[in-house]
Order: sequence, then C-alpha cells, then structure tokens
Amino acid sequence: MALAVRSHGGGCWQGFERAYVSTLNDVAHPEIGNFLRYLANERNMSEHTTRNYGVDLAQFVVWLTESGQVELFPWEITNLIVRGFMAQLDENGISKQTMARKVAAMRSFYKYQIKRGLMQANPALGVRTPKLDKKLPVFLTIEEMESLLAAPGGETFIGVRDRAIIELLYSAGLRSFELVGLDCDDLDLNRQVLRTRGKGMKERINPVGNYAIKALIEYIGLRNARRDKAKSDIRALFLNFRGQRLTTRSIRRMISSYALQVGLSPEVSPHTLRHSFATHLLQRGADLRVVQELLGHENISTTQIYTHVTAREMQAVYEEAHPRAQVGLETGFEILTESKSA
Repeated sequence: MALAVRSHGGGCWQGFERAYVSTLNDVAHPEIGNFLRYLANERNMSEHTTRNYGVDLAQFVVWLTESGQVELFPWEITNLIVRGFMAQLDENGISKQTMARKVAAMRSFYKYQIKRGLMQANPALGVRTPKLDKKLPVFLTIEEMESLLAAPGGETFIGVRDRAIIELLYSAGLRSFELVGLDCDDLDLNRQVLRTRGKGMKERINPVGNYAIKALIEYIGLRNARRDKAKSDIRALFLNFRGQRLTTRSIRRMISSYALQVGLSPEVSPHTLRHSFATHLLQRGADLRVVQELLGHENISTTQIYTHVTAREMQAVYEEAHPRAQVGLETGFEILTESKSA
C-alpha cells in the first residue's frame, strides 16, 4: 500500500512530535482519508472530532514508519504493536485524556476496516483505555455570572453582539461550536426557542430566556442594518466585523477578555458558562433528565457529574449555616467503631 511520509530526521520521536503539530501535512495515507470522509458523511461526527482522529491515526503512521514497521499498516497490525505505540506515548508524558482519544480513534478505524471486509479482528480492542481522573466542572456563581453578563458595554455592534452571545451561551447552555454554527433560521423569537445541532449533528430544541431574547433582538437589528449583502454570510447568526461567521477560537478569546475585565480568571471559557447553566438549574431544583436533554447529553451519566457539584455546594452551605454542624468533639472523646465480629 502506498504511504507517503515526509522525513523529519533526528530520530523517530522527533518526527512524531512534529507530526503532533501538523500531521496531516506530513502523512498522506488513502485509508485515513477514506475513514475521515466516512466519519464526516456517514457518522455525522463533528469537524473537531474528525480532525483529531485524523491527527491521531496519522501520528500512528509516523511512529510505525520511523520505527521500521511501515509494511504492517494497517492490515497486519497486532495488539502488541498498538500497545507499543501507547507505551511510547506514556513514556513521553502524553496526557491520559489524549491517550484515551487515540485508543478510541484506532478502535473506530479498525472497526471501519472490518466493516469493509479488509480486516478480521480489531487489534485496538485489547488495549486498555487509560483511566481518566474525574474532574468536577468549574462553574461561576450566580453573582459572578451576572457580572460577566454585564461586561459588554455600549451600543456598538461588537458590544451588542457580545452581550447577545454571552446571554445565549448561559441561557441555553450551548457548546461554542453549537453557537458559531447557528443560522438565522435556527432562532424562533416568537416561540423563544432555538434549534441546535450538537455532537454528531444531532438536533435538539433549546428554550431561550427573556434576557437572551431581548439581547438577540437588539443584535439582529444592528446585524441586518450594517450587513453588506454582497460580502457577508447571510445565513450565519453571529458575524465578525468582516461579516463572516465567527469561529470558536474568537468566542473563547472574547469570553476570556470579558472575564479578565470583571476580575474573573482568564481561564473562564464558553464551556464554563455551559457548566454554570447546568449547575444553576440543578441548584434550583431542575430535574436531572431535563438538564440532560437541554445539554444534549446522550447518556445520563455525563450529566450526573453536576449532581456531585451541587452535593458539594449543599455540604458547604450546611456546614456554614447549621448551628451544630461544626461543633468540635470534646477532648478525649472516643469514636466507637463496629467490630468485625459484630
């Protein structure tokens, strides 16, 4: 099978590290291209996931090639070879989350090859996925959220647009790629709902609160008044100053900038607002299944992490508010434990 790999020199891992930056320019492999088209066109995977899987597989090709095993890709790959690749990742300090994604990419790739009748067994199935550390989501308090919502000032196009974006991210709990992918036709101002395309291009309907609706009406008025129809994207809801659809990177930069402006951490991101949306709903008694639907989570287990956050908050409130929650034990008090024979 034809495989083009541009040599980097300096040993196989130097090539690997450079491949991490710009892999698809370094490796041209037809089966990777076929697989990525399958993910995009038939599986409806997001552009972000598709690209990452392509990077992961192309890095695997670089490692195989520069370690002298190029002829084994992909038809004669064994479980031991895949494990060797993962061991090299671990030795070079690659994060567990990234390693888990690479295992998922290889499993999916070989499953696709089996489906096409080109392989009989999946060599990545026997590779253990690194156990990920569960991190509680970072969220803003209601007061912090209010200060961020008030940060975009003035009546300029940028100020009004940014205010509408922050209101909508918090009101609907959107992911950043969902927000930038919105078209004007996805918003129904009269019914106060939004059609959102989430992971795998799955559509859901999100309610939009009054504050966000008011901000959107103001923004849309300015958007339509200043738009150069000859040069602007007429479909995209949120436009940059050149009249083109915003990117997720620009949304993240904008949120970070406003967070700094009001004294919050620059690490505040669009996803922080999504975490805040879910946490505040649960803190005020929302049903977990409803929050799952609003977030577009396929599995309830993904949403349940927010219950850990609210439980922690309740414990903190209890310890601070209950008059006997923090009464210390008297000196010499013996804690009795149940004996094993009981």
